[in-house]
Amino acid sequence: MDDVGQQPAARPRSAAVFGASGGIGRALCEALSARGCAVIHAGSRRGEGPQGEAFRPFAFDLTDEASIASAAAAMRDAPPEWVIIATGVLTLADGTGPERTYKRLDGAAMAEVFALNTIGPALIAKHILPLMPRERSSVFAALSARVGSISDNRLGGWHSYRASKAALNMLLKNFAIELARTHPQGVVAGLHPGTVDSALSAPFQGNLPEGQLTSPEDAAANLLGVLARLTPEQSGRVFDFSGKEVPA
Repeated sequence: MDDVGQQPAARPRSAAVFGASGGIGRALCEALSARGCAVIHAGSRRGEGPQGEAFRPFAFDLTDEASIASAAAAMRDAPPEWVIIATGVLTLADGTGPERTYKRLDGAAMAEVFALNTIGPALIAKHILPLMPRERSSVFAALSARVGSISDNRLGGWHSYRASKAALNMLLKNFAIELARTHPQGVVAGLHPGTVDSALSAPFQGNLPEGQLTSPEDAAANLLGVLARLTPEQSGRVFDFSGKEVPA
């Protein structure tokens, strides 16, 4: 059985998706629109995203806090009830992939991975969490990964990616504790989407077992279903696409 709560599924009236031009991000935007979300702030590096009456495109850069602050300020007239950070990097733009051994660690590459997977989402939280409604339910979620679990680590390797996601998970827990003091109906959560057919997973799809690869559309539906059933008591945890909690 799912670990998430069993209350009736919630539907946000307004939402923001950071990473709307990616496979999962675009699918999340379209799924939110199909579920009747009236305002969807859709953010990408170039300000591109889905087209339609509900969408409000904006540009942001995970490594530029000023761009994140500007994006948040533009949402004040229609603050999001749900915020989903659908960004992340596994292979860097120069082709540097996850390190399979500590012998391949490189400080500059590690710093870039942390900037995109940990620091960027933290800065989004800094500027977006103050906009979240205080008197009704809200959700702030970020895509994480099962490999960010310390207790579930059996294989090692992928050092920067694992560590950046573990650090993200800790930040989400911190944010949940702090937000609970002012937003008692708020939920902060990490999400493990599974292996999704996207640019992030493309270099690593060759050896996947049959049926393990999920389409962005199915992944989006799964994740929205999980978020819709989370309760404030579950805030600060990480859940997979089926609603099962990922151990810390």
